[in-house]
Amino acid sequence: MKNEVHVKHSGIDPTAIGLFGLAIVTLVASSQKLGWTESVSGESVSGVISWAVILGGIGQIIAAFYDAKVKNVFGATAFFGYGLFWIATAFSWMIQSGVFGNALQVSYDPKQIGFAFVGYLIFTLFMTIGALETNKVLFFIFFFINFLFLGLSLSTLGFLPEFFHNVAAIAELIVSILAFYGSAAALLNAHFGFVFLPIGKKFNIIKAPQNK
Repeated sequence: MKNEVHVKHSGIDPTAIGLFGLAIVTLVASSQKLGWTESVSGESVSGVISWAVILGGIGQIIAAFYDAKVKNVFGATAFFGYGLFWIATAFSWMIQSGVFGNALQVSYDPKQIGFAFVGYLIFTLFMTIGALETNKVLFFIFFFINFLFLGLSLSTLGFLPEFFHNVAAIAELIVSILAFYGSAAALLNAHFGFVFLPIGKKFNIIKAPQNK
């Protein structure tokens, strides 16, 4: 995730790989929330866990390391933050499914992950402010992630659970579509050396105060 200042990366473009990881895991997770897929065993999230760990978690953390190497603070923070989110969420799902034993499973309180969703909603809100000065595709990815975490938070904590579950599902699918586009744009624009897929300029709203 990079802003209007062009940063040269060696090896891979972290935006392309990080957004691809986000796109895949949100596509799989939204398919479960929307009822398009289900597990034979009845554990609705079991099929999402591997994608959450590998693509959502490790994929975005790899991107974060590359952004950190070139001191892209915004990109590294975003990819580290959301990469760790997916790994932690996957472990919560595994506890809930009994992977780590019955004692942990029976003591699991889903409202605890609900409060984690609230924390990530706060994180996403200030990341969205930062995204105003990157490009429009990244801004709208963060914009809809806000609705994803709003829906996850309120549905998990028991506030109109069916309605907010649907809000989360639709927002997550939109995030996936935008992340696929952002990943493709980051790769192909760099590969061809010109704007093959437009991403929109920054909003140029937030400016440094003028010294009097």
